[in-house]
Amino acid sequence: MGTPLSAVVTCRVAHGRHPFMRKLTSLLPVLVALPGLAQYEFDHAIIDELAWREGHHWHGTLRSDAPPTRGYDLKYMRAEWTVDPAVRAIEGTVTLWFTATSELDVVVLDLSDTLVVDDVRWHGQAISWDLALGDVLTVDVPGVLSAGVLDSISVTYHGVPRTSGFGSFGTGTQPNGSPALWTLSEPYGAKDWWPAKQDLNDKLDSVDLIVTTPQPYRVASNGLLIAETTENGSTTFHWRHRYPIAYYLISLAVADYIVLNTEIIAGTDTIPMVTYSYYDNPTMAELNAGDVAVQLPLFTQLFGRYPFAEEKYGHAQFGWGGGMEHQTMTSMGGWNYGLAAHELAHQWFGDKVTCGSWEDIWLNEGFATYLQGLTAEYLVPQYWREFLESNKAIITSDPAGSVRCTDTTSIARIFSSRLSYRKGAAVLHMLRWVCGDSAFYNGVRNYLNDPGLAYGSARTSDLVDHLEATSGLDLSGFMADWFVGEGYPTYTLQWTQEQGGGTQVMLFQSPSHPSVDFFEMPVPVRFWNDVQDTTVVLDHTVSGQSFTFILPFLADSAEVDPDLWILSGQNIATSVPDLDADRISLVLWPNPAGDQVTLRVPGLHGPAEVQVVDAAGRAVLTTPTNGGMDHTIDVRSLVAGHYTVILRSGTMYFRGALLRL
Repeated sequence: MGTPLSAVVTCRVAHGRHPFMRKLTSLLPVLVALPGLAQYEFDHAIIDELAWREGHHWHGTLRSDAPPTRGYDLKYMRAEWTVDPAVRAIEGTVTLWFTATSELDVVVLDLSDTLVVDDVRWHGQAISWDLALGDVLTVDVPGVLSAGVLDSISVTYHGVPRTSGFGSFGTGTQPNGSPALWTLSEPYGAKDWWPAKQDLNDKLDSVDLIVTTPQPYRVASNGLLIAETTENGSTTFHWRHRYPIAYYLISLAVADYIVLNTEIIAGTDTIPMVTYSYYDNPTMAELNAGDVAVQLPLFTQLFGRYPFAEEKYGHAQFGWGGGMEHQTMTSMGGWNYGLAAHELAHQWFGDKVTCGSWEDIWLNEGFATYLQGLTAEYLVPQYWREFLESNKAIITSDPAGSVRCTDTTSIARIFSSRLSYRKGAAVLHMLRWVCGDSAFYNGVRNYLNDPGLAYGSARTSDLVDHLEATSGLDLSGFMADWFVGEGYPTYTLQWTQEQGGGTQVMLFQSPSHPSVDFFEMPVPVRFWNDVQDTTVVLDHTVSGQSFTFILPFLADSAEVDPDLWILSGQNIATSVPDLDADRISLVLWPNPAGDQVTLRVPGLHGPAEVQVVDAAGRAVLTTPTNGGMDHTIDVRSLVAGHYTVILRSGTMYFRGALLRL
């Protein structure tokens, strides 16, 4: 990001060796020229809408390489369904191929107990089964299957799917009144409409989805449409997907669609893009495809080849208010630039590499939110700061909250806009700051391309391993604070400078939540005057830490974290006549003051009393404060002039000078 000042100097001031000191060399990814944007609408509320709709110790041993559960490994699914958007129902047969991972005599699936199972077959013969309360379908396999044996079962069923989570199986109408049907299975809703194995660590290797529906409806789904046949007033659509896919990413969208086709050039690939639009506004649908035509090449350059380049990418409009990253065919509740970027990003983060536990949902949603922001940074940089500022304001509106999802039974907690989405994105932004651009992007690309993770699932520790490998840093302390711990720091900087440029600063930090006693971070501080500026990075390891360095000019102003790299509260930087490491100063701002002034003693929380004394030594204002770190008082009753402000808390008192305008 540029600056209007004439000189920019970046230096680092270390106090000892920081445990995750950022590399001095910061290399931006080299981006080739990208085509212009079709449109850009920055709307930070879309993240909250997505999350709402979609609903301190670091344990580095949690891994993604857990074996498939229930004694078998899913391989392939062939589903033959019949649906009618005008009728909320489904019927069909699902055949699942699997390999036993140990001796196996029962196959356990997840299926809603509100559906009716008509028949279960093994090698063409009917076999016994039980659909119990609690949505558990148990199928008895004749004999015992040995480990490594590939086998299959077919389940024929029908019924009215239950609605859970975000709807799982929905019906409604287009704006013109024409019926529409859609599915949205995240996180636990696949079982509401098909016999699934809801295990994030056991993806189907490939699927064939064969769907019959009355004319004139069309079916949008995963992969490539390889056949379309019409007979007796109904059309059968055969979709084939030959990439591994998680259970919740399988989808159907059925309506009388307008179908729009285009192609996107990304590196050496030409990606077909197909848009299934309702009749109300196909022009906006086409413009949104144009947005994707710019976003997809950017993501390709930053994070590698589009994961499903041998097939396609698509949008299918549906009757739900947000979006859902169904693999190769995103479901879109409307046409919005940010929504399109967020869901496209999921094709890398969430679809290619899926979180191995809902505890780690930030690996999906934090990345998608951050990539949504990166479209601003790289394509429309005038919106980048707005993205960072809005994220910061919403995250810090509450002093608590961990990025790690602490309650995976709560859909609202899994899809917390403030924590899983926004704070997850902020943690990634800080990892980029700590590691440096080159190490961050290389580490993330290595994470996506790791043979043990690509087209599979991952845990947070997998991402950390790759970032540590590329950066050479130990990130365990960072993750303990920022992934497991709650809250954020607020910084108070006091500084003074001699005529020769010698500068002394004291940097204080106040964590917002007791789960973290101190956030060790490299903290950038900008010093400037009318013609020059310098950014100094302070390796901050303890509150009240002192740093001494020489600036090449006399500064008149300072700012903590000017480019918003660190998630933090209302940071304050004040110039003082002298610094005494043994004395903590009272900070007042704004100073000179108008109608109000805010007081802060770094590290001091709790109730206090404020007294304002005039030049004659008379107490002209006394007022109590209630808790918190910052205390704001009304000074409209004071005449213009110089005052001394005294803050008392218990046996401690602090003084500061105030000029009332």
